[in-house]
Amino acid sequence: MKVGIANDHHGVELNKDLTKYLVSLGYDVVNYGPDTTEPVDYPIYAFKLGEAVAAHEVDFGIVICNSGIGVSIACNKVKGVRCAKVNDEWEAKMTRLDNDANVIAVGSRLPIETLESIIKVFLETNFSNEERHQRRIDLINNYNG
Repeated sequence: MKVGIANDHHGVELNKDLTKYLVSLGYDVVNYGPDTTEPVDYPIYAFKLGEAVAAHEVDFGIVICNSGIGVSIACNKVKGVRCAKVNDEWEAKMTRLDNDANVIAVGSRLPIETLESIIKVFLETNFSNEERHQRRIDLINNYNG
């Protein structure tokens, strides 16, 4: 399975640490950057990751900024992306089960151990395929307002 990862300048080191962790679990990781701690405009990298997920170049995405909020908003502008900003394992599980999220957004301030467990749950949880959840995802996907 291929996982894309992107970040802003706050998430450079975390990107490296999470990449090592994901590789140790057997995932192929594609880095959408940046690799510098110089301030950058996070939407650029969130869009790159989102477009890769939407084009099925990667199966899932992880996007990191200081809070996780900005990159989540940016990723969700890409058609075909369902990005959830999560803080714990329960949220990671529920966003996959109920929403079939394909991108997870995290803040760079969470401890690495917490982030590893969140991401592991996210990647190992399958969509429930329940009709009510698919119906709601279809409503979101078909909204043109």
